[in-house]
Amino acid sequence: MRINDRIRVREVRVIDETGAQLGIMAPQDAIRIARSKGLDLVEVSATAVPPVCRITDYGRYQYNEQKRARQARKHQKTIEVKEIKFRPKVDEHDYDFKKKHIERFLTEGDKVKATVFFRGREIAHPEIGRRILERLIQEITELAIAENMPRLEGNTMHVILGPKPQLAQQRRERPAAAARVSGGGAANVQDVNDMPSDRAPDSGPNDDAAPATSGE
Repeated sequence: MRINDRIRVREVRVIDETGAQLGIMAPQDAIRIARSKGLDLVEVSATAVPPVCRITDYGRYQYNEQKRARQARKHQKTIEVKEIKFRPKVDEHDYDFKKKHIERFLTEGDKVKATVFFRGREIAHPEIGRRILERLIQEITELAIAENMPRLEGNTMHVILGPKPQLAQQRRERPAAAARVSGGGAANVQDVNDMPSDRAPDSGPNDDAAPATSGE
């Protein structure tokens, strides 16, 4: 941002300290008017033709701009990506518990990375992880948009779930509901990812994984 003698253009459009338009003039003339009032000439729109300058107290102008920026940051929500982990042998109770927390994170405006971890011979059956993630996508379709289809990377398969735009309005109207898991208090991600089925032993050579499936 340029002020006073640093404004080196042929002419500028000038606004005085009351907001009145003083018209187009040479920067030197505008600086002369500003200094006669004990103020500064501040360039507020360098890309306009001609550039727009305001006669103001530069120190106060900087303070007000910083204050507005702080207020804007205060009202912005930083979107986090919460990772919820599933095992191919996840049971119904653990699946439902994790799904409820995924729903809570989405209603709070965060994204969720739902990941299925394969151990040992489980990787020979990637379709099991795909069924779990596709079931999850289907059951939370009113809350989430899947940003990608379930894909296998190494020994994991994941999908990124983003909150639907209308959730922001619903959260403003029902802040208490958006901050609560149905049927219980909030738990952190570490707790959600440390369920009994997550600690189950690896599948043996003849032990096919039995994932949670919808009751069809």
